[in-house]
Amino acid sequence: MVNWPADARLSAQLHFVLEVDKLKAVLRQVHLQDGSRPENTAEHSWHVCLLAMTLEEHVNEPKPDLNKVIRMLLLHDIVEIDAGDTFAFDQEGYLDKDARETAAARRLFGLLPEDQRATWSALWHEFEEGTSPEARSANALDRLLPLLQNYASGGGSWVRHRVAHSQVLQRITPLKDVSGRLWDFATSMLDRAVEEGMLRDDRPRSQQCTPTR
Repeated sequence: MVNWPADARLSAQLHFVLEVDKLKAVLRQVHLQDGSRPENTAEHSWHVCLLAMTLEEHVNEPKPDLNKVIRMLLLHDIVEIDAGDTFAFDQEGYLDKDARETAAARRLFGLLPEDQRATWSALWHEFEEGTSPEARSANALDRLLPLLQNYASGGGSWVRHRVAHSQVLQRITPLKDVSGRLWDFATSMLDRAVEEGMLRDDRPRSQQCTPTR
């Protein structure tokens, strides 16, 4: 049992820090590129923040506050400690996803001192609402990363779950208004994924390639 300091504020903060260590045990559907194991959510949180920093120059003007984008990306998946990871294309899992994650946010951010609890909860809700420039950017990049990972690993969770082109295209639609350059790249990658057998081809017939003899 941890011997917490007498200072109530510091004690609460350290309790929170140790509690979110559990995020390292939450496994996602996306695997490492070498296919050796699933990534965990803590790894995803680090990776998507690095993605946001690296690709900032490609985000449309006026650019959102990168610091706020990163804070949202670091915080938004903490709820998976209680709620678990819901696969992006699991329709049944999405039925109660909001309720599970809202309850998790209430408990986990509730471990913090009142001022941090209010600020961090507000950031989490802002990400979920997805309307501010920072929330739109964070959401779009959070959806771009699994696309890159699945393609780089030969299809990954797309192949395992027989995901279709239209499903991923709909999933990454927020990217269109955040970065025209990244949107064009991502949609081109999806077409290549279909041609390489990673995604089921349910594109309109006019967009499908006709095999040559």
